Amino acid sequence: MKKTVTWILIADGTQARVLEHNGPGKGLLLVKGLDWSIPPLQAQDIDTDGYGRGPNGGAMTSGNDPVKHREAEFVRSVAEVMNDKAKAGAFDRLVIAAAPIALGNLRKLLSDHVKKTVVAELDKDLTNIPTPQLDRHLDGILAV
Repeated sequence: MKKTVTWILIADGTQARVLEHNGPGKGLLLVKGLDWSIPPLQAQDIDTDGYGRGPNGGAMTSGNDPVKHREAEFVRSVAEVMNDKAKAGAFDRLVIAAAPIALGNLRKLLSDHVKKTVVAELDKDLTNIPTPQLDRHLDGILAV
């Protein structure tokens, strides 16, 4: 009988990692090559161009938030990798623990194939929790 491979995707807008769960008492292992991060930046770090003054003398802006855009692109790249890995049959079940905005973006970007593998979602940012301490956050979802 083939073992069921469960992956746990932990993400926010600037970092993500995938852990594999191989059964109760076996803990969680980082899946090699599936650990991403981009340095967090503030809007002023990205959006340095001046837009001039509007007709009433007020400052003009680009109209979109560059930090949110950058984080959405990061989540898009994570979703693309997850879609590819699902097509390749790398996992059978998926648990997603993500910051609320990242989770919403992931829901829109994951393929139907990946969505069918999702067994649980946790709208919580666990990206800064060390792997050995994740079990208490996943209690009731997985027997780590």
